Amino acid sequence: MADVADLDDADELDGADELDDVPAEGFYERIDTGRFLASAYTRGPWDRGSQHAGPPAALLGRAVEERPDARDDMRIARITYEIVRPVPIGPLEITTSVLRAGRGTEVVEAALAPAGAAPVMLARALRIRVAGEPVPAVLPGPAVPPPAAVGRTPFFPVPWATGYHTAMETRFTEGTFVEPGPGTCWMRMRVPLIVGEETRPLDRVLIAADSGNGISAVLDFAKYVFINGDLTVHLHRHPVGEWACVEARTSVDAAGIGLADARLHDEEGPIGRSAQSLYVAPR
Repeated sequence: MADVADLDDADELDGADELDDVPAEGFYERIDTGRFLASAYTRGPWDRGSQHAGPPAALLGRAVEERPDARDDMRIARITYEIVRPVPIGPLEITTSVLRAGRGTEVVEAALAPAGAAPVMLARALRIRVAGEPVPAVLPGPAVPPPAAVGRTPFFPVPWATGYHTAMETRFTEGTFVEPGPGTCWMRMRVPLIVGEETRPLDRVLIAADSGNGISAVLDFAKYVFINGDLTVHLHRHPVGEWACVEARTSVDAAGIGLADARLHDEEGPIGRSAQSLYVAPR
């Protein structure tokens, strides 16, 4: 859930204080091909001028899928993100390139950068060709209780009125944001990823997956930081529907290195896994 490589290095974006006063209809507004303007809904809980990593992860995943030369017979099976530095709230540019292309697989890289600056977040996706004829489906693991079975669960206290915490609806079937230990949380976007454009099921999964370490926090937010510098999402089934569920567990070693590991679900059952490497230290 943390969205910066080092919180101490996070600089507030000029004008970030005014973002709460600007009405927003989505996480991003498309300015032009490959260019976007982030809204206050992307703001993470730790720094007023920086984004939660969930929205830019979804935006990069969308860029991989919608690039002009993307093959229709392939879909993302794995996507790994490197969070190089805090993602600022403001104008952003995305570039994509194909690193390897084959008959059955391809590897695509996408980079997210503030206008005219070095990339702040990188994504490398493995896309696999969909079988021409159906193969036997084997879906491991039981489904979790549906979101309709539980009520809305509030986020932990955040010091600003508008951000990722207000743009996402959350419903826990196990644990809470303020209860240490494993957690299972259904999440649904309350606004589109891009203003005026249809939100896709893949957007809904990628925007939620980075919340695993917050959902399964095992240490006190007030006493420790547990920041992820990466995120990897594996999908064996293409997601469907409005809801994505993150069933997360966190492990921390005394050396200050942790792992947030999660099973991902939609309302039809398991769809894959996500993992975050964690830097853990006293505040």
